[in-house]
Amino acid sequence: MNSASRFFAAAQVSLAEKARFLSDPKSYPHTPREIIVIETHMALVFLAGETVLKLKKPVRFPFLDFSTLAAREAMCREELRLNRRLNDGLYVGVRPVRLSAAGALNFEDGAIVDWLVEMRRLPKERMLDEMIRRKEVGPEEVELLSQKLSGFYRHAKPSAISPADYFNRFVREQSENHRVLESRSFAVDHGRAVTILEKLDESLYVHRALLEERVNSGRIVDGHGDLRPEHICFAKEIAIFDCLEFNVELRQVDPFDELAFLGMECALIGDPFFGEQIIARVGENLVAPVPRALVSLYSAWRAALRARLALAHLLDPRPRLPRKWEPLATRYLALAESALNP
Repeated sequence: MNSASRFFAAAQVSLAEKARFLSDPKSYPHTPREIIVIETHMALVFLAGETVLKLKKPVRFPFLDFSTLAAREAMCREELRLNRRLNDGLYVGVRPVRLSAAGALNFEDGAIVDWLVEMRRLPKERMLDEMIRRKEVGPEEVELLSQKLSGFYRHAKPSAISPADYFNRFVREQSENHRVLESRSFAVDHGRAVTILEKLDESLYVHRALLEERVNSGRIVDGHGDLRPEHICFAKEIAIFDCLEFNVELRQVDPFDELAFLGMECALIGDPFFGEQIIARVGENLVAPVPRALVSLYSAWRAALRARLALAHLLDPRPRLPRKWEPLATRYLALAESALNP
């Protein structure tokens, strides 16, 4: 098979074929006993013993484009770079999946058909979301995480976003919140959704000066982008992973916006106080307390956004777990309402 033929053959390998290869323990040199596969909106994650491999789906959305092999390689390398800011040794590297001359997928020989991010596996029982559900989170975890995040934000690259662009990003996303959450296609309380969104509109404009002052005072940085409890692990060394790699704009954040997001997600699964404690400690460590009104706004904003993203799953032709998203959106709306009425 000449090089052109190998390139053509490689381009024809489907996502399903790659998933079958990566789901087979015999594909791996260390032959794990089993492979656990986790599917997300944008990736397939393969837990193979102590190794974790992440395969990006060849998808395209308004906010990302993984549709080409070159784009997926670039995003794998960007994911590696971003997450190594927060971890030492967790992210092993980027590795290819190849197609041999005989037409077999492997890791060593042949034309590259896709790229993987390789990580070390973390203990599930030490993930923050699991610990919250077991009510095992206390002052020690608050202190460890606040110290880790304070150091990260202290050295994060400042954003060049302008005050007007920062504020208009909220306005733009809020417009999309209205479009999706007020749609009669979804089983949510539309009257309640409208009331919450209108109150959030008002809060955005009332606190515009506070938002723009965060930019003027240099508080917006290149952050994590998706700081949720399932992305934090209290292993031997605290690990924070899964930075948002595919959209630079969405990573340009006020640290306290990210922390409000984390607190809101912790409240969703049963701990309404963890986020408040982290915000207080990081504020002390950075000598940069944030106005309480702004934290409430960030919390409500993040909850409304998550409600919208939950419902957006149902816009897919064949949504995964279709019964999950409307009840989840309703819970997020309740958190937005609570944040707007502290």
